[in-house]
Amino acid sequence: MKSAVETVEPTKVKLTVEVTYDELKPSIEHAYEHIAQDVVVPGFRKGKVPPRIIDQRIGRPAVLEHAINEGLSGFYAEAVRENKLRPLGQPSVEVTQVPGLTPTPAGEEGELHFTAEVEVRPEITVPPLDGIALTVDDVEVSDEDVQARLDALRERFGTLVGVDRPAAEGDFVVIDLTATIGDEQVDNVSGVSYQIGSGNMLEGLDEALTGLSAGESTTFETALAGGDRAGETAQVSVTATTVKERQLPEADDDFAQLASEFDTLEELTADLRTQASSIKASNQAVQARDLLLEQLLAATEIPVPSGVVEAEVHRHLEGEGRLEDDEHRAEVGEQATTALRNQILLDTLAEELEIKVSQNELLDYLVNASRQYGMDPNTFIQTVDQQGQIPTMVAEVARSKALAVALRRVTVTDGSGNAVDLSEFIGSDAEDAADEAEATSSDAATDISAFDEFDDAETVEDAKA
Repeated sequence: MKSAVETVEPTKVKLTVEVTYDELKPSIEHAYEHIAQDVVVPGFRKGKVPPRIIDQRIGRPAVLEHAINEGLSGFYAEAVRENKLRPLGQPSVEVTQVPGLTPTPAGEEGELHFTAEVEVRPEITVPPLDGIALTVDDVEVSDEDVQARLDALRERFGTLVGVDRPAAEGDFVVIDLTATIGDEQVDNVSGVSYQIGSGNMLEGLDEALTGLSAGESTTFETALAGGDRAGETAQVSVTATTVKERQLPEADDDFAQLASEFDTLEELTADLRTQASSIKASNQAVQARDLLLEQLLAATEIPVPSGVVEAEVHRHLEGEGRLEDDEHRAEVGEQATTALRNQILLDTLAEELEIKVSQNELLDYLVNASRQYGMDPNTFIQTVDQQGQIPTMVAEVARSKALAVALRRVTVTDGSGNAVDLSEFIGSDAEDAADEAEATSSDAATDISAFDEFDDAETVEDAKA
């Protein structure tokens, strides 16, 4: 098979592929077998109709069409591999020549020629990492930080007590609510507990409830947040049946013993300070990661395949039933463009850093993803594998790992000028080398383009063991 590549745009190429008759022959033979299973010819058993009879009854052009349709994807994939292309979308294929209809002894049956235009990942130049310096926030834990964590813990052990006063921010109000549009009642709830200030029901509800005492009612207008009439303006009548405030337990040694493994409040607050410090250190790693990505994007020219963006926008809007919403289309288009720029950059970075993803790393990612979807890990992994999404998951792990490895190559300091050690969060080259050696010894290591399958026969527990 011969193939050639022509760059049509920075993000689009045209493949010209020539397939010999001998290379197409297996597909032609399979086409005869497949057609023989469907065609009924008197005097021949089903599936045993000879090719010459099929040519007479069905026509050789139909056989060739069947063979070409069957083999085209394989020939295209082979051409993509030979030319080391990285497609980002579906190709637009045009068959320009089909084999002749009459074979000759000289083998002049003819060739299959086709072209395929496809958007590909553009070639970009990522700036050197060793020249990048990042500044993150200091890790400073104030008394206010500790108090906030202590108050949050006290709220978990608080009790709701009815009060004889107007409702205020933070109070819990049991409400009856009715929403109408014109003369039609479109919503009705009763006995629902709502915390003023949470903002998780209707816009304007917080303001309406503030100042109401138990038994008092009020009305207000708002846009409905859900249901068949979502977005329409409704007249809402709300009644506060009871008003309660959360009373917090005293912060003392008794509370420390109730809420933790510590005997004294002093020990508890010291632990809360340690927790706050750990969280802020973790936030430093997140901040450094985001700053690095921001700098790399700003310093790199990344052409974005418009067709890939449009396909993603269409898929998104179609799923929401909002294909005619031009304003939302623009918003989704911007988000898709940003996501694709990030993907192109990180995929290129992963290749330059020669990132490999071990099976354990992939497994950890899949297990965490299964929790986000509320699914059993084994069921989730098998579903992802059956859908052919394992390579996509591998690429996601590789992108995240590429950023972590890149962070080891740059300079990170805090606002006070002190060097920041992020190894707890981004690992080290030595740890990666050890993981890679272990993975390689068990044939589990893979680069980001070669992980094509996952052994779904083993359970999560077996793999982790």
